[in-house]
Amino acid sequence: MPATKTSSRKSSSTPKVAKQAVAPKPTVKKATQSKAEDGVPLSTIIRRRIQAKKARFHANDNISQFIEPGDLEGLVDEVAVKMQAVLESLVIDTESDHNTRNTSQRVAKMFVNEVFNGRYVEQPALTKFPNVSHLNELMIIGPITVRSACSHHLCPIMGRVWIGVLPSKESALIGLSKYSRLTEWVMCRPQIQEEAVVHLADMLEKKIRPVGVAIVMDADHFCMQWRGVKDRDSKMINSVMRGAFLKDANLRREFLALMDRR
Repeated sequence: MPATKTSSRKSSSTPKVAKQAVAPKPTVKKATQSKAEDGVPLSTIIRRRIQAKKARFHANDNISQFIEPGDLEGLVDEVAVKMQAVLESLVIDTESDHNTRNTSQRVAKMFVNEVFNGRYVEQPALTKFPNVSHLNELMIIGPITVRSACSHHLCPIMGRVWIGVLPSKESALIGLSKYSRLTEWVMCRPQIQEEAVVHLADMLEKKIRPVGVAIVMDADHFCMQWRGVKDRDSKMINSVMRGAFLKDANLRREFLALMDRR
C-alpha cells in the first residue's frame, strides 16, 4: 500500500498567533542617566554644581537652584541604599523582619520629600498686594504649628510660631496662608531653633519690608526628651525683634500680651 504524503502547507483553518506588543522603553531621567553613565553618585554631582558656584550647602541652606528635574527621585534612591547599609550596620535583619523590610525606602522618602524638603524645593510663590489703605496697625499670625529637626541628632523639633508684623504704607501685604507656607518652608530642614527664627525674620523683612517684625517660637526638642537628659517637660522659647518691635517697648509688650492670649 503506497505511503500517504503529508502536506507541508499549513491548513488555512489554523489560527494565526498574534504578535506580542512590545512595551515602550521607560523614560530614563536625566539624573539617573548622569549617575549610570559615569558611575558618580548623584549627591556628588549636585555637590560639584554647588561648589562650582562657591555656594554654601549647610544643613539649613536651601539648594533648590542646584536641583534639576528628576534629581529628587534619584536622591531618594541613593539615600535608600545608604540607609539600608545603616540598618545592616545596626544588625537588623530586614529580609525576614517584615516591619523593616522597606524601612530604608520609607526613611529616604521621608527625608527628601517631607522633613528636609525645605532644602530642595524653591520658596513658595507669594502674591503681594500694595498697602492701598495705608494699614499701620499691629498684625499677629499664629500660633503656626511647625515641625523641624535638630541638626545635631536629626531628632524632631515640634512647636509653634507667632509672627508679629507692623506694616507701613510702603509695605507689601501677603495672604495669611503665605505666612504658614513660608514658615513651613524654612522649618523643613535640619537646624537649630535659634537660627531658624532669625532666618524666618530675615526672609519676612526682605519680602514685605515692614516697619517691624517679631518672631516667637516655642518648641519641644526630642534631642532632650528622647535621649540625653530625657527631660520631657523642657521647652525652648526664643524670639527675634526687628525694627519698631526692638525700639518700642510698648509695641513689644502689646505683641507679647496678645500672643499669650492664644
